[in-house]
Amino acid sequence: MTLVVTGAAGFIGSNLVKALNLRGDTDIIAVDDLTDGPKYRNLVDCDIADYLDKDDFLARLKAGDYTGKLRAILHQGACSDTMEHNGKYMMANNYQYTLDLFDWCQDHGVPLLYASSAAVYGAGRVFSESREHEAPLNVYGYSKFLFDQVVRRRFDQRRAQVVGFRYFNVYGPREQHKGRMASVAFHHFNQYLQTGKVKLFEGYDGYPNGGQMRDFVSVEDVVKVNLHFLDHPESSGIFNLGSGRAQPFNDVAVAAVNACRQHQGQAALSLAELVEQGVLEYIDFPEALKGKYQSFTEANISALRAAGYAQPMLSVEEGVARYAQWWLASAWR
Repeated sequence: MTLVVTGAAGFIGSNLVKALNLRGDTDIIAVDDLTDGPKYRNLVDCDIADYLDKDDFLARLKAGDYTGKLRAILHQGACSDTMEHNGKYMMANNYQYTLDLFDWCQDHGVPLLYASSAAVYGAGRVFSESREHEAPLNVYGYSKFLFDQVVRRRFDQRRAQVVGFRYFNVYGPREQHKGRMASVAFHHFNQYLQTGKVKLFEGYDGYPNGGQMRDFVSVEDVVKVNLHFLDHPESSGIFNLGSGRAQPFNDVAVAAVNACRQHQGQAALSLAELVEQGVLEYIDFPEALKGKYQSFTEANISALRAAGYAQPMLSVEEGVARYAQWWLASAWR
């Protein structure tokens, strides 16, 4: 039966399509919005059965074209720009579209695996899948939060698998089209290769220069978790999907710079050496982000482990080094 991947030309979606191909799945409908045409490059090395615009797919789904034909929908499509202020657009694209897919999947007994976000936690310091810890700081986070509440309300009446993944700071191959919304690792690679320097925010919110901490998770691990639940349709729920460890932005910068230096045949340098040599520079913390910024995130992945996912997660040092190898060899660079 056919698999559907929405957001298929995007970052996580295209990595999912490629991973499915590598294990022999090619009967895949890729769904996306290619208004941003260059995203197509993410699918050039992938094998799919069909491509549909996101609106056309939803219309055909509701018209009955795919009744009895779908194995699962892996819903990665969304507007992920946390600085997008158009709430009407955000709610239609992220909330209502996901709700329409959920209703159809429940009516037809089809598993739905969907992308939620750690943005639902806002400025909180407890990252556990429980309502009292959730208070999004922007309309993007709210759009994800609101759909998670629908899943919770209807969870006991579900007729098919439903799994929400609260992605933390994902980085890795096939994100180059995201521009300013690409990961800090991506920006660090390019800053260093273009200027020989990397810029980080100075201290803010009680943290030292470059010391704000996030749970950085490799897209390799994100894909593995998605495929695990695809293979276990008996498992449902809302799960944090991070590495389970917080690391400072300084760690990402050091890993990115040293990966580039290694590629150039140069020795690795410590954080102190990079700062002393002016390779790492700290810039003013943006006024526009004050009060809207998560200075610390760390996924509690105990629920994910309890659901049966046991593979270790890559550290920043491991994941960024692997990402660098891909990026430095990429024709897209």
